[in-house]
Amino acid sequence: MRDRSFLAWPFFERRHRDLADELEEWCGRLEADGGDLDEQCRGLVAELGDAGFLKLTVGDGDRRPDVRSLALARESLAYHSALADFAFAMQGLGSGAISLFGTVEQKRRWLPAVASGEAIAAFAMTEPECGSDAANIQTSAMRDGDEWVLVGEKTYISNGGIADFYVTFARTGEAEGARGLSAFIVPADAPGLSVAERIEVVAPHPLARLAYDNVRVPADALIGEPGEGFRIGMETLNLFRVTVGAAALGFARRALDEALRFACSRRLGSATLADNAVTQEKLADMATAVDASALLVYRAAWQQDVGSSGGGNDNRRAAPMAKLHATEAAAQVIDAAVQMHGGAGVTKGVKVEELYREVRALRIYEGASEVQRQIIARDMLKERAE
Repeated sequence: MRDRSFLAWPFFERRHRDLADELEEWCGRLEADGGDLDEQCRGLVAELGDAGFLKLTVGDGDRRPDVRSLALARESLAYHSALADFAFAMQGLGSGAISLFGTVEQKRRWLPAVASGEAIAAFAMTEPECGSDAANIQTSAMRDGDEWVLVGEKTYISNGGIADFYVTFARTGEAEGARGLSAFIVPADAPGLSVAERIEVVAPHPLARLAYDNVRVPADALIGEPGEGFRIGMETLNLFRVTVGAAALGFARRALDEALRFACSRRLGSATLADNAVTQEKLADMATAVDASALLVYRAAWQQDVGSSGGGNDNRRAAPMAKLHATEAAAQVIDAAVQMHGGAGVTKGVKVEELYREVRALRIYEGASEVQRQIIARDMLKERAE
């Protein structure tokens, strides 16, 4: 049983503790990943929808999704199954722009289907020549009567190839740079939209490069106003950024538990690996890193929830700090667990080997660690100058 003492921290309400119990029970029934990747993801989305957990990803009416609930869900899911965490997280990120900025009609059309698991969502921002620098998006959208026509490419799109719709960011030309972007809901079956390439990465997830060849969508597919796309995209990413740290925390907790289990059972002569002072030092460092990540993640989640409801201060540094520390620390904790396992640690099928592959992308997507450092530093400098 993993450590759940953090649930007693004052960041949480009773409903969060109840949710954690429900998640732990549900995750205990998860079957091991296997078989066709796309079918696994579709199946997990359906199961998460049936269990009611996907409702957490879309908020409730005019209320934003509760970040503490999202973070608890991602930590629990990541601890047990990286693919289940992926399926959950992408429903939130893919529909986040609609939850935050969509019209009543857009929310009614898409969010119930996302929450039930009937529709798979995707967030399409990254391009072949534009990763972290979203202001330089080149995919274009031109108004043609009552329609918008999209032309361009997106790449490394999670759920690419299995999504039912893609929230797509394109240049509409109101101004240069960030102020000339807009966001659109593009159904996967829209004529001209195609999967140009399926992308294989070290930790298998559905990823694809998408081609937009004069894709036409109605005028009401626009989310918000023309030119608001950059703000919509950044606020969506900021809402879910803390949860990336929570997923990393789940991976790190699992790695620590695997290391403890291995160290206590591995014989070294008349003693065990756990009796070794060097091992004990390493386990202490790993446990400290895990707790530090948990404090940063759940502090940031609490600040976002309280700040967004007007009852406190939403510190914009908290989210990037949580993602930065939790993802970097998780990489170190998992690396230490692999090292402790020796040859077994790099053997396919051993849990720490899987975690080693799974954690790597978290330091890149939804804002690389280098970008998080820039956000933190710029916010501090701006505050000092005021």
